[in-house]
Amino acid sequence: MSSIPHITVAAVIERDGKYLMVREMANGYEVYNQPAGHWEVDETLEDAAIRETLEETAWEFIPDAFIGIYRWKHPHKDEVFLRITFSGHATTHHPDQELDHGILEALWMTREEIADLPEAKRRSAMVLKSIDDYESGRRCDLSILSDVVEHW
Repeated sequence: MSSIPHITVAAVIERDGKYLMVREMANGYEVYNQPAGHWEVDETLEDAAIRETLEETAWEFIPDAFIGIYRWKHPHKDEVFLRITFSGHATTHHPDQELDHGILEALWMTREEIADLPEAKRRSAMVLKSIDDYESGRRCDLSILSDVVEHW
């Protein structure tokens, strides 16, 4: 097993019964995912979710709650992911912005449309689990997250 898990962030953004999703190429396959990506060490988890959402969808994102932490082991690779998932609102759209490498499009989909996708078309099991947790009302206040800064 890989010794270091991949730490990622994701954004569950619902508007009028539809969720902001990305259609992307991953490992040579076309899949659907929430705006998500790797956390970078010099940013907060919230800032990472804001950045990834903008880079992948051209929508500005304002997190308003923390949904959960998900551990997922890739079924065909020796990789483990730790995903920190936020919910919030999309605000300003920048339609002329170029999307991240590998992103084919950003689109709004209902939960039913996402669930009806073949399992292999969802990037991971975390996609639908995050939406189901969101729809069940799972929310934690953002104050649960703390950045500890030490000044020497």
